[in-house]
Amino acid sequence: MARTKKEYLFIDGYNIINQWQYYRDISRNIENSRNKLIELLVEYQAYKGFEVVLVFDAHLVKGSREKKEYVSGVEVVYTKEHETADSYIEKQLDKIGRYERVRVATSDRAIQQIVLSRGGTRLTAHELILELENTKKDIRIKTEKPSQKGANIDRILDTETLNKLDKIRKKI
Repeated sequence: MARTKKEYLFIDGYNIINQWQYYRDISRNIENSRNKLIELLVEYQAYKGFEVVLVFDAHLVKGSREKKEYVSGVEVVYTKEHETADSYIEKQLDKIGRYERVRVATSDRAIQQIVLSRGGTRLTAHELILELENTKKDIRIKTEKPSQKGANIDRILDTETLNKLDKIRKKI
């Protein structure tokens, strides 16, 4: 029996922030923009059930070392000096692109071509924001209080969503 492929979504963080007006914080504070994006991705990952890896460039930061942290299950990577988010993602594609399902969100055409050639699929910044917004709507619809008295959660949510929520509950 063949094992099910794990699904990953790699995101070029600054590329996405720079493409989406929504994330360009009014105060131009890049940290606030990063935090807004991470917050949305945490919810998205919990709902969709696949691995989200958000990559930020630190290649121009003198002496920086690669740093990884996990924010409610979302892997956030800050690249090392002289390494771009694109090159980090490209390396990860080389490692897992042919064995796992990999999607990459970036509007950089060069990395999109690399993604496709290495067995992955690509999303533009615009496509990702639409997917995030639609997911947020789906979550809101499924969590709104039903008008019926005494309705159970299993009457509101489908089996797949209930199973995902149960997995999340067991992790906590």
